[in-house]
Formats: sequence, structure tokens, C-alpha cells
Amino acid sequence: MKRIMRLVLLSLGLVSTIVGNVRADLTDSDVRQSIERAVTYLKAQQNQRTGGWVEYSEQPGGLTALITLALINAGVEADDPAIRKAVAYLRQFQKPQKTYATALRTMVLCQASPQKDLLQITTNVRFLESIQIKTGTHRGSWAYSANEGRGDNSNAQFALLGLYEAERIGVEVDTQTWEAAQQHWLKLQKPDGSWGYLAKHSSSGSMTCAGTASLIITSGQLSAGDARVVGDRVQCCGNQDENAPIERALEWLGKKFTVEWNPSGAQGSGGGQRSYWLYYLYAIERVGRLSGRRFLGAHDWYRTGAAKLLAEQASVGYWKGHGHAETNPLVATSMALLFLSKGRRPVLISQLKTGEQWNSHRAAVQNLTRRVEKTWQRDLTWQTIDMQAASAADLVETPVLFISGRGKLNFTAKQKANLIEYVNQGGFIFAEACCGDAAFDQSFRELLGELFPDSGLRLLPPDHAVWFAEGKVDPKYTRPLYGINACCRTSVVYCPDDLSCYWELSRGTRKTTYPAAVNDEVEACLQIGENVLAYATNRQLKAKLDRPQIALSDGATREIDRGTLRIPKLSHTGGSDDAPHALTNLLRELHGQIQLPTNLQPLLLAADNEQLLDHPIIFMHGRRGFRFSDSERAALRMFLQRGGFLFADSICASTPFAESLRREMKAIFPENPLQRLPANHALLTAEFRGFDIRKVTLRDPKQVQDQARLDAKLQAVTPVLETLQLGDRVCVVFSPYDISCAMENHASLECKGYVREDAARIGINVIMYALQQ
Repeated sequence: MKRIMRLVLLSLGLVSTIVGNVRADLTDSDVRQSIERAVTYLKAQQNQRTGGWVEYSEQPGGLTALITLALINAGVEADDPAIRKAVAYLRQFQKPQKTYATALRTMVLCQASPQKDLLQITTNVRFLESIQIKTGTHRGSWAYSANEGRGDNSNAQFALLGLYEAERIGVEVDTQTWEAAQQHWLKLQKPDGSWGYLAKHSSSGSMTCAGTASLIITSGQLSAGDARVVGDRVQCCGNQDENAPIERALEWLGKKFTVEWNPSGAQGSGGGQRSYWLYYLYAIERVGRLSGRRFLGAHDWYRTGAAKLLAEQASVGYWKGHGHAETNPLVATSMALLFLSKGRRPVLISQLKTGEQWNSHRAAVQNLTRRVEKTWQRDLTWQTIDMQAASAADLVETPVLFISGRGKLNFTAKQKANLIEYVNQGGFIFAEACCGDAAFDQSFRELLGELFPDSGLRLLPPDHAVWFAEGKVDPKYTRPLYGINACCRTSVVYCPDDLSCYWELSRGTRKTTYPAAVNDEVEACLQIGENVLAYATNRQLKAKLDRPQIALSDGATREIDRGTLRIPKLSHTGGSDDAPHALTNLLRELHGQIQLPTNLQPLLLAADNEQLLDHPIIFMHGRRGFRFSDSERAALRMFLQRGGFLFADSICASTPFAESLRREMKAIFPENPLQRLPANHALLTAEFRGFDIRKVTLRDPKQVQDQARLDAKLQAVTPVLETLQLGDRVCVVFSPYDISCAMENHASLECKGYVREDAARIGINVIMYALQQ
């Protein structure tokens, strides 16, 4: 055993020759640092006396509004001195005059101080409505001001953005304004799906983005939706309005996509211009976010654009473009900052594109996301994932996968494997049979039976957290919810009735004329959706660019499988493999953070298996009670006495498992009881090439009383670890609070345990201490 230990320690000095080069990748930390530099630069240019920035005389307040909008979206709080001064400066412009400046000021006030400045926002809305061109060739468009009659697609875009933000906070916009704008954009769209600045101008990426986003906005404001209320009855799964113009535009953008310049409609891949480059990127972000597209064509628009912007940023934090206003670093930096900050909003939910009838209620997921944004008071986004193109790694980047449809599901063997891997790696499936479709219901139940043969669907009881995780659901309008448990929680929730139909009917702050009973049912269905999302995500979402640390079974980890350290898992009857990826993910973290060579192939051994003596460390976890046989107790005693080390944790803080482990250790070593590790023990420090973990974050679920909102308190604590000592050597470390669920990416509102980052650090420290004590 000691020889094995020495070989492992020796390998620590050989890591550089084994690991090889690690592929660099853009991270959220990189983008966050870039944003911070840009924010610092823009703040430094502010006039401390007036609160504004150097303006363009033809657009009073416009540049200050653009910069302030960028700062707010970059995370600068409304009570920050820079924002307070800027908003006070913008309040001077009580009489709107220009389209650009008015629209930008409106967007700022809607985000910074909507209630305080509601009157000014309403005044701006009425002004923008009044100067929309009412007749002639440019009907439905906007010009630079009321006195300049020729409309253009740039002014028209910004006017709609201002109106859209105002209506989101409750300021109603005349339906005729939306209708005229929609007809303008439809009339000017070219046969290939693109737009130019004017009808006679050639197409460009920036103007095609403007047209695409504008049609998405106007369609959302005007469409009756795919669900309708007729009298006092809800009609779901109706005939869908045509959205071919938007699809043609998205196809054009996918084909022409680049982040190097503003593409043009010219034939060939090289058509484009450096002018309006940042204006185009800011517009690309808008299209991607409003359409819910992670990819435009085959291009991950945000990751690609962010990488380009970070490469172009000056060391002091600003950007500078080419031509027109983008040579002004204040303009250029604001647009770059808007792309980086708005585009990195975390993904809450992704809808799976599974076939022809996968999206019967097209605004449903977007409406649910907006509802959660309001409840959680943070900016979120949603996406669409094409099952045919998505890998398991692509799926794992979304916390919740929504599957809705009609008709029979037909997944390939690879797609089924991807779904299993997704759930195993912490993913959550939320599904419904749209309009109670029988064919979908039968095929989905059959699919779950195939994917999870050991965990059948069960009706979720009234005391399950999905019924109250965010708020109470009116019992009159509940739907049957079925679930499948995986590891530490329910990881599949299925409704055989329609939910998305009622999400579709939600209009947010817009007034509706629905009967009271319909409004109540819409509210109940939204609450069910909110509850499921709160339960599934623990209200904690990962940054958009950060790829999950997972151990996929598709060969992604083979490069380091020939390492030195292999830790088997101890077999028992209390759920010894209920978190199958926890140990593998921990070893992957050990390799990545400490660069200790590891073997990631799983190995499950009984305590009396002779192979146990070939390994210096064994791992054990579970979630139910268990009991070792006499031969297993004797073999485990021999293993530990010969220098072996046992690391154990209780999955989801399971009391039955913890009590069983303590009982078994007392039976094996009656003279050496488990004792609490002292807060000043060296294992909790960085002494053994680990981390200082004397303070970590513990998630402690809040007791549910009368089905109140379920929450989990995050506490800074000293890790609770119990140890068994033989002589001067620690040979057992046990965590009664969860580590495994965190390493499985299955953080649960109901699970008392450490957050993932600290769970990994605790595990790494235990292993490094075991190897070197």
C-alpha cells in the first residue's frame, strides 16, 4: 500500500510530461474582466459636474443615454453615483425632439427608474407615436425628427426598441403604431430575406438584424398567439400565423454571418464593410436574444462575437471602430459593451426542436422566461436547441430542457443516449403533451421507460416541492405532474395536459380582456412553470460561456484516462452508485486544478474484493441504510490497518446512510469512534497542495411551513467532516452533508450540502491529504 502511495506522489512531479497542452477557451471570467475595463473607461469620461458625456448637438442627450444604457446592462447599479448623475442629467430633456435620442433616453428610464419617471416615459412614447410617418412611401417608419419626412430603417429600429421597453413596464402603445411599423418592415424586405438602410440601398447585416428584431417585436405585440380565448373558452393548438419573413431573414443572417465586418448582400463571402461593424454586432445580439437562437446558421454568435471583441479591445478598456460615429470610442465602447453584457445573460430554459409539431405555442417559453425574470429580478434568456444537431455537451449547457409536442416522438439511438447523459450530468427534462395529445403521451412514456428502466414515472404528491417551490398553485387549476427520480432529486417532470397554451396567453404587463376564470388558470399554469424551474435550477444559473465540468461518456476524457491515481467506489446495498458521475467529476476536477494524473474509468468493488488492496484510496457514498457482512467488515478493517484510506459522503445528506456508516465503523473499530474534524486541522488548509477551505458555502434548505415558498439558505461554515484515526494517521473521512449531488451537478433546493465549487475543493483536499499525510 505504501509503495502505491509513493508512486502516486512521484507522479506529482511528472504531471507536465503527461498532461500535454490544454485547449484554451473563452470563459465568462474573460468577458467579465473585459466588461469591467470598459465600464471603468466610460465612467472616467463622464463630466462629473453635469453627469453627462460629450454629446452630438443634433441628438441632445443621445450619447449620454447610449452610454448609460450600456453601463446599466453591464451591471452598474441604479444607485451607483455614475448612473444617478447620468439619469439626473437625462431628466433635463423633458421635451422630446429627436428619434434616436428620445428612444435611447426612454430605454434608460425604463431600466433605471421606471416608476419615478413613468410620466416622462409616457411623454416620450406619445412623441414617438406622433412622429411615426403616417402616409406615403415611408408609412410606418421614422425619420430623425418630426420635421424630416424621409424615414429610414435605423431610426425605425430604435423607435421600436424604445416603445418595446416602455410597453414592458406597462406603458401601452397604440396598436396602430405596431401595425404600421410591421407593414413597413414587411414591405421593405427583399426577396432573399434581407434589408437595406432604405428600399433602394443594398442589403447589410446591420439593417437585416434591424428588420429581423423589429418583426419579432411587432409580431409579439400584434399576434393573437397560437392560443386564443373565444368567449369564456381557451382554444389551444390553433392555426399559427405565418412567420416566414422572420425565418428568411434568419437564414440570410446565418449564411452571411461573420464578426469581422458588417456583411453586405453582395455575392460571395467577402462582401461587407468595416463601417457600422459594432452597430452590427449590437444588432446581432438583439436578434439572437429575441429569437432564442444560440446559433445563427452554424455559428455560435455570442461566443464568436465575444472572442472577436476581446481581441480588439484596447488595454485601457475602450473599442474604436471604422467610419461614421464608431471612430468615437464612447460610441464604439457602448455598443461593444451592450453586445457583451446583454448577450451573456444566463440561459434559464431551452426548448427542444424534435420534429414538425414541437412548437405549437411559439411565445410560451419566452413568456414564462419573462415571468421568471420578474419574480427573480434578474435578466434571463431562453433558447431553442435542435435535437438533430445537438451533442450531449450542447444539451448540458442548458439547465432545463423543455419538450413539448404533438404526434409520436422518434429519437435515434444516439439522441436517446444524449438525453440519458444530459440527465446524468445534472440536466432536467420538463415535458408536456401539447393539447393532451395521445400519440405524444404514449411515445413519451415509452421513451422514459427505455431511458430510465429502473425509475418509473410516478405521480408527484401534493407535498412535492414542484407544487410550492416558488409559490402556491390554485388547487382548482392544478394539472397532474409525473416525475422520475435521478440521483438527488426528481429530474424529469412530465405533464400529460397542456401548460404552454396558457403560458402563450400571458401578456405580461399588457392588458387582456380574458374572463376572470381564464386569467386565474393562466396564472396557475405560470405558477406551475415557475415552481418547476425554481426546483430544477435552485435559482442558481451558470454563466453562459462557462462550459460545465462534466465527465461525458463519449470519449471526452480518454486523453487523461491513462493516469496514475484510480479510486474505486465501495459497493454496498444503500445506493452505492446512486450518484454515478460524482466521483468521476471529482477526479476530473483533481486533474484540472491540481494536475494530478487520474484514471477516470469507474470501478465498483465490494469491501472483501482482493483488488481493494491495490488502491490507496476508496470512495463510498449512498442515500439509504445498509449493512456490511462479517467478511466485508474484516476485509475493510485490514485495508485501513494496512494504510488504506476511506473517503465517504452522504448523498443529499441522507440520515439513514450516515447512521449506517457510523454504526459500521463502530463495529469495525469499536475502540476508535468517528469524531468531528477540528476547525484548525491541516486538511482544511492549503498545506497539502489543496485549498484553504476553513470557510465554505453550505446550502441549508428552509423548512417548508404551510407550503410557503421553498428556499435554501447559503451559509459560510467550517466543513463538517467526521474522521476515524488509527494511531497518528487519519484513515476515514466522512461528510454527513452532501458532496456527491453537487459533483453530479444535481444541486437541489431540498438537499443540504456544499455548493459545487466548495464540494470539489473539499474532495480535492481530502484526497491530497490522504496521499501525503
